[in-house]
Amino acid sequence: MHFRAITRIVGLLVILFSVTMILPGLVALIYRDGAGRAFSQTFMMALVIGSLLWWPNRKQKTELKPCEGFLIVVLFWTVLGSVGAMPFIFAEQPHLSVTDAFFESLSGLTTTGATILVGLDSLPKAILFYRQMLQWLGGMEIIVLAVAILPIPGVGGMQLYCAEMPGPLKDNKMRPRIAETGKTLWLIYVLLTVACALALWLAGMPAFDAIGHSFSTIAIGGFSTHDPSIGYFNSGTINTIVAVFLLISGCNYGLHFAMLSGRNLRVYWRDPELRMFIGVQLTLVLICTLVLWFHNVYAKWLADAEPGVLPGRLHGDHRRFYHRQHRDRALAAVPAGSAAVLSLYWWLRRFNTGGGLKVIRILLLCKQGNRELPERILEAVWGFFSAYALVFLTACWQSSPPA
Repeated sequence: MHFRAITRIVGLLVILFSVTMILPGLVALIYRDGAGRAFSQTFMMALVIGSLLWWPNRKQKTELKPCEGFLIVVLFWTVLGSVGAMPFIFAEQPHLSVTDAFFESLSGLTTTGATILVGLDSLPKAILFYRQMLQWLGGMEIIVLAVAILPIPGVGGMQLYCAEMPGPLKDNKMRPRIAETGKTLWLIYVLLTVACALALWLAGMPAFDAIGHSFSTIAIGGFSTHDPSIGYFNSGTINTIVAVFLLISGCNYGLHFAMLSGRNLRVYWRDPELRMFIGVQLTLVLICTLVLWFHNVYAKWLADAEPGVLPGRLHGDHRRFYHRQHRDRALAAVPAGSAAVLSLYWWLRRFNTGGGLKVIRILLLCKQGNRELPERILEAVWGFFSAYALVFLTACWQSSPPA
């Protein structure tokens, strides 16, 4: 195991991450919200940490083995989660504890979407932008970005790419060179983000919110710049735009690349994974709709609406209170059956911009009976499935209340 070479690469990745602190720092300057100092401090700290890891080992350029690539990914996400927590600690608002800051950072980078923050509307704009940016960077994997822009000998781009990218078919590169594949993935990712932001802005979102929600939508994360999330805007058009881009982001990016290269929409329908993905989506939507209808949830929501009061006509604190009150009522009215179905869907989130078991793995397991796949792929899928189920069950057991 070449530990010095591994340390060198982790240092390079931390230095790369330090550069991203410039963006929220600029937002702090634009809005003059007083959070700029937190990001300048984080920039300096991350730069120092990365340099201390990289400089003593800068000449260690041994080609990496696959196991070393996995170790780099694990170490980097651990270090990155710690460095990413610094702005939450340094900022006067929200000024989180180390534990809470680490949780918020990891939740964003892993696109989990869970948060311990409340009162988002009162937080500095730079902090809100930073939370959204964390999800965006984690959605496409910052290591893939490093593979694309750091073609330095000894970095081991293919090992890092295979260790970081989800799915059992990651060896199928879009381009002959792994750096070109990384650039292509990020180009598609950025184009989708820009398109989503423009669509949300044209639908009536303020520019800041449109950019922030495009980050979390394309990353399939869940963070928002408001406590009621997109319900804050009370717009069916905005909801539809978000739903469409969530579906697009859930697709295999290789299909997007094939469509842009051949300019033929048929590539989507010809893909069995996408057909299964859409089928799962439609089935779960239908099941949830029937469950909610059977439990009269729709009737309860209509009954809870205050006669003669339109949330679109409310402003400021009154509007936020309205959305928070009706969000809590709506969540309380959702039956356990729908929650279970949605949990199943969370298991099946897939490809580049989301965690989960991935539809492709379910499809491959279904095809196993026909022996249509190489043994190496099947063994990898079964190994991942077993490990995923074990971790899930262990987490459920640990989080269950004592009898």
